[in-house]
Amino acid sequence: MTKKERPVPFHVSLLAGGVAGTAVDVILFPLDTLKTRLQSVEGFVKAGGFRGIYSGIASAASGSAPAAATFFCTYELTKNVLKPRTSSTMFPFVHMCAATLGEVVSLFVRNPFEVVKQRAQAYTHMNSVQALKYTLVQEGVRGLYRGYWNTLMREIPFSLIQYPLWELFKSVWSWEQGYPVWAWQSSICGAVSGGFGAAVTTPLDVAKTRVMLAPKDSLYTQASVTQVIILIKSQEGFAGLFAGVTMRTTWISLGGAVFFGFYEKAKQVLMNKIES
Repeated sequence: MTKKERPVPFHVSLLAGGVAGTAVDVILFPLDTLKTRLQSVEGFVKAGGFRGIYSGIASAASGSAPAAATFFCTYELTKNVLKPRTSSTMFPFVHMCAATLGEVVSLFVRNPFEVVKQRAQAYTHMNSVQALKYTLVQEGVRGLYRGYWNTLMREIPFSLIQYPLWELFKSVWSWEQGYPVWAWQSSICGAVSGGFGAAVTTPLDVAKTRVMLAPKDSLYTQASVTQVIILIKSQEGFAGLFAGVTMRTTWISLGGAVFFGFYEKAKQVLMNKIES
């Protein structure tokens, strides 16, 4: 039998999430840049190609820690509240609920950094500060939340796939070996679950990217998520909807390995300090 899962204290999820978020965004930033440029309406070469692949890293590094920390605080808190009141057969739905709430809350923190980052990635004549100033001058604070609903419509389905699968793989692995998974095992579970979720939700990611990069008052900014997807499909076919799918799947698989590995390791270290 495995040990009963220990509730994760607020400060542990806060610190562990911050460490994990910063690690994955900084280490894998070049792949994120290439994915964004592949999805850009201008095309990969005009959006910068392989030049300046670290453009926008300041925004990513600044926003990754608070966004990831906010997500995991919400995620772990929801699990801590619901699991004692729920049968084990319903745990996958608890994980889905926790992931959804985590995305809704953390995206309020992350979206402004995401807008600035993607504009710096795709518009290579701008750095993060210039992209921020440009957005504020053109659209005000509201511009920093461009694509919020598109991003949320991408993140929720992705999280509904990734986090329950991650928890399931960990539970099965833990049950098979008779003790909780190590950080490297959590890392592998995160890579597999993240890669699958990334491939399936690529059309939503393409729609989000197009909206965030579009000029003010363009057709993309005035359309719903469904309408953006239909527009891309009509103009570019299914190939357009899955632009950058290989890069996105690779990036998020590697990101899942780094993210969940760092999170599990940091969580275990902090939990052990509490108990010692």
